[in-house]
This record gives sequence, structure tokens and C-alpha cells, in this order.
Amino acid sequence: MSQGRPEDPFAELYGEFRERLQGDRWRPDVDIFETAKSIVVRAELSGVRGEDLRVTMDGDTLRISGVRLAPEPADVVRLHQMEIATGPFERRLRIAIAFDREGVSAHLADGFLTVTLPKRARVERPIEVVREADDE
Repeated sequence: MSQGRPEDPFAELYGEFRERLQGDRWRPDVDIFETAKSIVVRAELSGVRGEDLRVTMDGDTLRISGVRLAPEPADVVRLHQMEIATGPFERRLRIAIAFDREGVSAHLADGFLTVTLPKRARVERPIEVVREADDE
């Protein structure tokens, strides 16, 4: 093998895109951060339509899945570079902080999906101490 030549003949065509592929699916990039009141998951989903997107919770796992359809330019003669992933995608993210499952909301705008998971309020409760009866 000659020095400076990539091992993968498609490396130049696909670039870093290959790292985002898993089998027949691609994985959108996500940011997860915490505010005073919630956990926020933001996924980069430019070109994904709301009707092609599904967000579900299964216990403490957030699942974002769907499909990004490829635009069909009518007059393409030759493809020179392909970096924008199309087809089905899925991300499963475990949320380790307690949150209110009934209050979870999702919003798609400007190419980003924002899922907000409100933190569960801490509830302090007294714990009764059970004492053994004295032997008489």
C-alpha cells in the first residue's frame, strides 16, 4: 500500500460521514444538557419532516427515530461528494436523572428537535421509625 493513500477507496467520497453510519441507519448528532428545571436533548435533524419523526420514552430511555428523504434533483449527471445522510435513523439515549414522564415535550424547528424532560421535584417525606416493644 502506498503512503498517503487511504485504505478505504470510498474514504475521500464519504469523509467523516462513515463514522455516523450504523448498518443501514445513520445517527443524528445530539447535545444533552441540564437546566435548573429540566434535562434538554437537542438533535440535529435538518431536512427531516415532522411526519417522518417519532419520539418515544421507554422507562428511562429516550428514542428518536425516523427517516430523512433524499431530495431528488432531476438533472444530476454525476455525484461528486456525498456527506448528507439520508434514509432511516435512530438514537437511543438513557436519561439517568429523574424526570416527570408526563411532562416530556418535543419541538421541531429550524432543523433541530428539542426534547424537554422536566426534572421531578424532590419530595421530602418523614420516615417512621418502628420500635420493638419492651419485654415485660
